[in-house]
Amino acid sequence: MTTSEAPPVAVPTVPSAEPIRLIDAEGRRTADPAVRAGFDLPGPDTLEALLRAMVVGRRFDGQAGALAKQGRLAVYPSSRGQEACQVGGVLALAENDWLFPTYRDCVSLVARGVDPVEVLTLLRGDWHCGYDPKAYRCAPQCTPLATNASHAVGLTYAARRKGADTAALVLMGDGATSEGDAHEAYNFAAVWNTPVVFLIQNNQWAISVPLHKQSAAPTLAHKAVGYGMRGYLVDGNDAAAVHAVVAHALAEARSGGGPALIEARTYRVEPHTNSDDPKRYRDDAEVERWRRRDPLARLEALLRSEGLLDDARMAGFQDEADRLAASVRERLSRPPRRTADDLFAHVYAEPTAALRRQRAAVREAAEHAERTGGPDGGR
Repeated sequence: MTTSEAPPVAVPTVPSAEPIRLIDAEGRRTADPAVRAGFDLPGPDTLEALLRAMVVGRRFDGQAGALAKQGRLAVYPSSRGQEACQVGGVLALAENDWLFPTYRDCVSLVARGVDPVEVLTLLRGDWHCGYDPKAYRCAPQCTPLATNASHAVGLTYAARRKGADTAALVLMGDGATSEGDAHEAYNFAAVWNTPVVFLIQNNQWAISVPLHKQSAAPTLAHKAVGYGMRGYLVDGNDAAAVHAVVAHALAEARSGGGPALIEARTYRVEPHTNSDDPKRYRDDAEVERWRRRDPLARLEALLRSEGLLDDARMAGFQDEADRLAASVRERLSRPPRRTADDLFAHVYAEPTAALRRQRAAVREAAEHAERTGGPDGGR
């Protein structure tokens, strides 16, 4: 072990049977100290920032779903109902931290500050990643389940060796925990004591596979114990609790406390993607039960009851969300403009001789079409 590597952590936190909750279903502060598990409600500014990002995120999510139905996106996996996880976790990140999202985590990227149209570039089919990962400190969205987890472990391992104060948050679903990539990432993270936090958004369904067919563990958070990590179970529809637990886990990870696994219990109220028919595997009554646990309504009720939110402030959030949706609609209505060189960009760091010849041939054909008024003008 080199001097830059931290020693292993001894005893992991064992998750509780009851999810950590700071705001109850009626939008009141949780009174039971056992349910709060030592965590405090974030301050008013943080609570307002959480609500604002959730309102904007839900409007963005709805707009993206509409664009998919119109054929302007190839596909869109909604995260409606999971906003407390999408936003609560991301707003706990420090500027130097990294986010490792999946295909369902578009709202988390918007909350991180990524241009919404750049977020949708992958789902439009234009590029594998439409934003600059280094600029936003957000890895490309992964479609194969759990492949982002090992990448996060590697990045934080390298950052620690360089002396950088960097942690990472990995977003993953309940289905991803059944992948071998997840096992490898959990094991390496614990053995190497890397500053990474795995946030499992347990939305109860891995496409059409229910949770009870995924795992026989008491909770997904209990899996942390077997790897030697700290484990937490949190109410995934309580944005305040998600933020508090993730912020705590990230702080401990940065200070050498090792990785953590957090299970956030939530629900996917929309289809898996716009091409899915959830009526084939779940009933409407189940969905309606979870709709009544709306994370936005819960946080809004708390802020209003404590005099921290009024109609004017809420209307301001909604106006901001509508403006963002209108901008996304307008910008995605423009046809993408591509050059012949775009076909060859980002294939190799240094193009091969064969690739350079192919690029020259395509460029020549495109320029000829431009001169002769071809059907697409070389675009």
